[in-house]
Amino acid sequence: MSKSPRIAVIGAGLGGASTAALLLKEGFNVRVFEQAPRFSRQGAGIHVGPNVMKVLRRIGIEDALSAQGSHPEYWYSRHWQTGDVMAQIPLGDYAVKNYGAAYLTVHRGDFHALLMDALPDGVVSFGKHMERVEDRGNVVVLHFSDGTTEEADIVIGADGVNSRIREELLGPELPKYAGYLAHRAVFPTPEVKAGMLPFDACVKWWSEDRHMMTYFVTGKADELYYVTGVPVEHWDLKDRWLESSKQEMQETFSGWHPTVQALIDATVEVTKWSLLERDPLPLWSRGRLVLLGDACHPMKPHMAQGAAMAIEDGAMLVRCLKEVGASNHELAFSLYEANRAERAGKVQKISHDNTWLRTNEDPSWCFGYDVFTDPLKNIQDKKAA
Repeated sequence: MSKSPRIAVIGAGLGGASTAALLLKEGFNVRVFEQAPRFSRQGAGIHVGPNVMKVLRRIGIEDALSAQGSHPEYWYSRHWQTGDVMAQIPLGDYAVKNYGAAYLTVHRGDFHALLMDALPDGVVSFGKHMERVEDRGNVVVLHFSDGTTEEADIVIGADGVNSRIREELLGPELPKYAGYLAHRAVFPTPEVKAGMLPFDACVKWWSEDRHMMTYFVTGKADELYYVTGVPVEHWDLKDRWLESSKQEMQETFSGWHPTVQALIDATVEVTKWSLLERDPLPLWSRGRLVLLGDACHPMKPHMAQGAAMAIEDGAMLVRCLKEVGASNHELAFSLYEANRAERAGKVQKISHDNTWLRTNEDPSWCFGYDVFTDPLKNIQDKKAA
């Protein structure tokens, strides 16, 4: 084995890229394998809470992301028809003072680009679709569809809800359709007209059975994003996403507040995505293989914490590898799961129930968390619990 064990990260999404950046910061020998041929600025926004910004601070991109994103003063929840405020959660300077970092909304592609730029040339290999993984005990062999193979001492599965690493650990099993579709669109901020409310920097519109979350994705407030949660009983899992239309949106949100109608009228392109989940897994690792993010706890986006959990996972995994030594990987993996399963499971459950910040509540347990300083639970503590 080399001086620094060879660590392979499968997947260069937000979780995989941030994990690789943190591993490199700690001097680990890392390579990332991504099946996509390249990344582009696709139409999606993302919340980046203080719990994530603390990780980005360690990576070194906090200031750059802060300069790009929008800094909402509040998270508003509003009634779908009247526009009345149901909840007003302070963010802005309050978040910096009380949670230790800013709360941002930003374009997902801009965030991802900063993470990728934090990785040195040669660390990420694109077009690497993994077909098979062999843990031979003393080494892991990765087999890719282009006919190449790679060896690693540790393999981190950051390869999403249909993870091949998860399949190797637990066998093939389709994720569960969560019963909801999410419509997504990014478009120029429209003009505020009579009968409308000013566009909140961060707002979730709620009815009894569906919602629309909308926020700015740039600091200039010139670009808006919305994502919905709409119940649809049956869905073919082969159709992960499809094109939608302005007409479909108008029908889906008929009778909603004029501000919502203005958002739909301004829509340029909109897609619809099936929301997928899995039950909590019986294990997160085995041998030299370990999972993070959607590979082990996919969740609805209804808390805006899915990517955050993947990024926190990666940070905790790196912390545990550093704590006990990468050569002691099985102990590190056990320590990692002991310190992540409860929090990720809680976020997964609240996301499923779709209750987050619908009414005024204290989000400090989520936003105030610091993955680097939260006291480590030892493995015995987890067994005792």
